[in-house]
Amino acid sequence: MNILKYQKTSLTLLTIVVVFFPKYSQAQSSLQEYFTLAAEQNPGLQAQNARFEAAMQQIDQVNSLEDPTLSFGYFISPVETRVGPQRARFSFNQKFPWFGTLKARGDVAALQAEAAYQTFIDARNQLYYQVAAAYYPLYELQQLIDIEQENIELLQSYKQIATSQFENAKGPMADVLRVDLRLKESETEVEILKEKREMLFTTFNMLLDREPLAPVKIMDTLTMADFNEPGLTDSLFAGHPQLRELALQQKAMQAKERVAQLQGMPRLGFGLDYVLVDERAGTEMPDNGKDVLMPTVTVSIPIFRKQYQARQKEAQLMQEAYARQEQAARNSLTDSYQQTLFELYKNRQYIELYQEQTAQTQQVLNLMFSAYANDGQNFEELLRVQQQLLKYRRLLAEAIRQYQEQLAELDYILGKEKNS
Repeated sequence: MNILKYQKTSLTLLTIVVVFFPKYSQAQSSLQEYFTLAAEQNPGLQAQNARFEAAMQQIDQVNSLEDPTLSFGYFISPVETRVGPQRARFSFNQKFPWFGTLKARGDVAALQAEAAYQTFIDARNQLYYQVAAAYYPLYELQQLIDIEQENIELLQSYKQIATSQFENAKGPMADVLRVDLRLKESETEVEILKEKREMLFTTFNMLLDREPLAPVKIMDTLTMADFNEPGLTDSLFAGHPQLRELALQQKAMQAKERVAQLQGMPRLGFGLDYVLVDERAGTEMPDNGKDVLMPTVTVSIPIFRKQYQARQKEAQLMQEAYARQEQAARNSLTDSYQQTLFELYKNRQYIELYQEQTAQTQQVLNLMFSAYANDGQNFEELLRVQQQLLKYRRLLAEAIRQYQEQLAELDYILGKEKNS
């Protein structure tokens, strides 16, 4: 096997992996199907959707009048009247709240339902971030396994060369033993990484409500998504569902305060009584035995005002609570935004650094290998540089994974929608 050709090919593939591309890269495209699966199957998200649907049902409940009452009474001892004894009474009554009360109640329920929808959207965005944060470690793990397996192949080639040098009396047997030690380390590392893969599969599949070890499609290469930093303005987080939900809750409390005011107004009731009257025996007179029909009007007088005042005060205090909670959420998002930006810049710098260090170390390794093939000297230093190259490749894979995770986190912080 041509070692120099193998090393150059490996370096070329590595540099292809870390080229920067515009936003909405292959990484986002390949994750799209998993976002869709998670949105359809994740039980936590489905629970949030059910809560939203339940909140929608409140609108019809509070928008309706109270049920009318129908009563029946039978006179055990008939009440004698001029036109005959009363035998039974039917009463029908319907109460009506003060004008505008039903609409105000409906406004409260509608706003709270819309707030519940924003809570659902926030839960969905969190789930998308969790799916991405669970996917990229799987990609990194596969890269690490590939790196270690390539390293094993390279070490096996080194062993062949070291053995040949020893047989030709151009190198010591210690060189062969050193390679064996490195080979054992890499083989053990591959086994450990493969064991770790089951744990990461479980973490990822639980988000999709699938079997723990269901297969996950992992990309061979990951194109790096660049980003344009938006300016930190008051409107930066305006689209975040957390802030929308809290703003809607404030409006709901304003409508609830209006409901409390209207509940302190009189309630009207309209009814109709129908009395069955028997005829008086032995008497001829106008309207003898004629039934009685009597319209009724009732008015509830809200004398005890403390309960209504307390409801208004409660609604006012809740408005203040939601306003302060909104400001706290905005502050938290701002802090997270700044920290995530720093981590993005840091990892982008690390990616560029590890690319450069990998390329330079590879050049050094190529020169050292050529020298060793000629004189059989400095094999231990050759292995040390080769291990340094392995270290940089591992660090590069880790930095790429962290960079992608932070991009996904930035999308969540900014409340960005995904086409799932």
